[in-house]
Amino acid sequence: MRIRLDAIDWRILKELQTDGRITNIALAAKVGLSAPPCLRRVRALEEAGLIAGYTVLFDEAALGFTLTAFAMVGLHNQSEADLRSFENAVLGWPMVREAYMLSGESDYILKCVATDLRAFQAFVLDDLTAAPNVASVKTFLTIRRAKREPGVPMSAQVED
Repeated sequence: MRIRLDAIDWRILKELQTDGRITNIALAAKVGLSAPPCLRRVRALEEAGLIAGYTVLFDEAALGFTLTAFAMVGLHNQSEADLRSFENAVLGWPMVREAYMLSGESDYILKCVATDLRAFQAFVLDDLTAAPNVASVKTFLTIRRAKREPGVPMSAQVED
């Protein structure tokens, strides 16, 4: 069942998406509520599953993770059991930060973050291509990030 959001809910989501560490008092002021009803709304959004969690964005390179790469993975078989088996393997690979099943030529795209090219190559050779049911792997090394904007586009739902 889809939850109906009013304009204040959308403003709360927009503010939290911009700054997940904002205090409830500051959030309430930005969305035009007092603190108690603002907190009730945030809790309701969390309980409804619209806010799945809070996280931190890191500067990967400053932490020593200088390589971001993508791997396009093709599988031999796409039965539900084979897909689940591959996804379970992906869950165990810390280097894989995001994974999406695709339509089209490849079955999955994996976003990988590694300390360097050697670490990524070792992952591809030792883990990814050796995984059961993997038929093909094409890798793409990033040169630079042009945009990073997590969350969802809210410009249509929220008026500034």
